[in-house]
Amino acid sequence: MLGFDATDRVRTVLAGDAEPLGAQALGTAERGLALDGEWEIAVEEYETARAPYSCAGGTFDQVAKAARAEFDTFADAVAPWRGDGTPAAELAAYVLWSATVRPAGFVTRPAVLMSKHWMDKVWSWDHCFNAIALAGGLPELAWDQFRLPFDHQDDAGALPDSVTHSEILYNFVKPPVHGWALRRLPPAPDVYPLLERWTTFWLTARRAPGRELPHYQHGNDSGWDNATTFDPERVVETADLAAFLVLQMRELARLAPDPGRGAHWSGAADRMRDALLAELWTGERFVARGAHSGRTWSTSSLLDLMPIVLGDELPEPVHTALAARIESHLTAYGPATEHPDSEHYQDDGYWRGPIWAPSTVLVEDGLRRAGHTALADEISARFRRLCEQSGFAENFDARTGEGLRDRAYTWTAAAYLILAGAHEQREQRGQRPDPALGPS
Repeated sequence: MLGFDATDRVRTVLAGDAEPLGAQALGTAERGLALDGEWEIAVEEYETARAPYSCAGGTFDQVAKAARAEFDTFADAVAPWRGDGTPAAELAAYVLWSATVRPAGFVTRPAVLMSKHWMDKVWSWDHCFNAIALAGGLPELAWDQFRLPFDHQDDAGALPDSVTHSEILYNFVKPPVHGWALRRLPPAPDVYPLLERWTTFWLTARRAPGRELPHYQHGNDSGWDNATTFDPERVVETADLAAFLVLQMRELARLAPDPGRGAHWSGAADRMRDALLAELWTGERFVARGAHSGRTWSTSSLLDLMPIVLGDELPEPVHTALAARIESHLTAYGPATEHPDSEHYQDDGYWRGPIWAPSTVLVEDGLRRAGHTALADEISARFRRLCEQSGFAENFDARTGEGLRDRAYTWTAAAYLILAGAHEQREQRGQRPDPALGPS
């Protein structure tokens, strides 16, 4: 006996009695199976048709045991360092493993979706963090994550906003964190032309005439959808975007197939870094600038502090000032995306307050490369404790640590694995954080 619902799943009753309910109903009508006594059913997914169910997969216990073995192999690969000091590592690995799907439709490679809830897509910056978390133990799967959006790069070089099995959206783009991410991935051939086209998109399609600095056309392009940086205007030259492109052009210079191209990208990176400092640094902070109006403003958004990703490429007074401002954003759980004292702060305000995984990882990395290791250690420790307390939500209430929105988000799990793995490596090398800032 078979029981159908309106999705592409079929249930085969293996034992017990079952009565189908609403098997041919439409819309929001209730559908299901009424099961009596001891029973067992097999649930299978299919596309257009399926062969009759076969018991070749074994009993339920055998199937469960095989799945557990598959997951254990995955966890051992991505978190071989896990132990009592990293109590959330296995759950983090499970969040990634359980959201990994086979290629289908526009999903051209094995893909880690952002969630199996409603955020069941691949967005074109989220995938970088998942790739980094997988890189150490599963390099082929890591490269699949990195390359998937590039499989849909358009003629202008832009990446899609998001990809799922049934659609590709180009309504926005996402920030160019890909050069930053590449430094953390194992070497791979043929990535240079993909990165060059993506970088050239920003330098041609997203620079106003006569301007050195590129712009976002909307807050969604930055990945920080409703950050207060975008309140005055929508088409904005921001310091984070320039910083990401400096890193991306440095990576192009490193990967260039010939010295001439390498020199070109090295010079372009120098010019953008110099323009960033000359045009958007006031001596105390970075400002944003309207691409059309030319007016500048500053906000209490952590986004304004993201040029810390340049690390020691920033002059010492600049990265020291940024580090002090970042420290002022810290709550007990990590860096709030809007300063907690800001009139615009909201506990569940998306990018107007909550703690997010990607901003935390980027800030922690930039601080560490700039030499602010004690602060980097503390940010890592607070975020790891947050995940151990509240799981791997899309974002977190910066005051209470409560998980918000989607409660099982893969880039949050990836961030935990990245930070925990790096911390364990430092511990093994005998590097200890500054005890004045608390345990790590």
